Amino acid sequence: MDKSLKLDISDNASTPKYKQIVNSIISKIEAGKITYGQKLPSINRLSFDYLLARDTVEKAYNELKERAIIESVKGKGYYVRNSNPGTKLKVLVLFNKLSSYKRVIYNTMSSLMGSKAELDLFIYHCNYELFERIYLERLIGYNYYIIMPHFIEFEVNKLLALLKNTQREKIILLDHQIEGLDHYNGLIYQDFKMDIYNALVEANDLLKKYNKIVLVFPESQNYPYPKEIILGFRRFCSFHSIESKIISEIREDTELEQQVAYIIIEENDLINMIKLARLKNRRLGKDLGILSYNDTPLKEVLEDGISVITTDFEKMGALAAEMMANNQSLNVKNEFRLIIRNSL
Repeated sequence: MDKSLKLDISDNASTPKYKQIVNSIISKIEAGKITYGQKLPSINRLSFDYLLARDTVEKAYNELKERAIIESVKGKGYYVRNSNPGTKLKVLVLFNKLSSYKRVIYNTMSSLMGSKAELDLFIYHCNYELFERIYLERLIGYNYYIIMPHFIEFEVNKLLALLKNTQREKIILLDHQIEGLDHYNGLIYQDFKMDIYNALVEANDLLKKYNKIVLVFPESQNYPYPKEIILGFRRFCSFHSIESKIISEIREDTELEQQVAYIIIEENDLINMIKLARLKNRRLGKDLGILSYNDTPLKEVLEDGISVITTDFEKMGALAAEMMANNQSLNVKNEFRLIIRNSL
């Protein structure tokens, strides 16, 4: 069989084999992998290649005929008669959590794809076992799999074996580049270590007026942040001989030191810091500095502007939509930038 006609048929899927054949052929027609008028493998050929009962393949072809997607020509075989069996690409979106930033990515993809795609969103809460279960239950019937791979605990080889149940060209990874994970068609990632390092280098002139820099890095068991952020922070402070400290949260009883700049990841910590600053009459950008992770419209106006270091989440969603719409492959680092406002 022509390799371009390789169908997605899995022994692990709960979907009946004949339905897998139907869904796979429709998916390939919609993706342009099978075109109008193209001859399909015979029932016997398909049965032999995939070790399927002849009745299974015949049942699949009969359903495709009933839906006017293929037609049989006596003595010649089966041909595609409808090059547009569905108006939408089917896209499975797997996010580790649904923060305001992830919503921007999802909403951008949804807006740009419009009527061209149907996006099914699932949240696996950084739990690999839940991710695996959702993924295996939906091996068939999707043109693309958009995956944001952030897990509490996982094995790269196990994840790689799981993704290999799906053709490489269907997989687009977002946000996190994992060493050793190479089964994908597209990757749009953050370099968490170097992004924060380069942003702090850019902000160094402003940071010099503070005696110390404190990174507020949450110790969340359920939604862990990439440890590379800590590595980039320590690298900057070490290279520039800056006194530094790492704490896990800002509480109501946290002691605010004079002339300290805080790098804050969680919004709850940012809110608590602003409350403390008001209570202690500390002026942002004067008595203490705040540099927040990830920009939002609120941070632009809060306290006359909160300085941020942020990736462009809208750009990430736009690039993913571009890959799907144009059936192309990209491997790019997403833009990360420093935005200086009143708080630093």
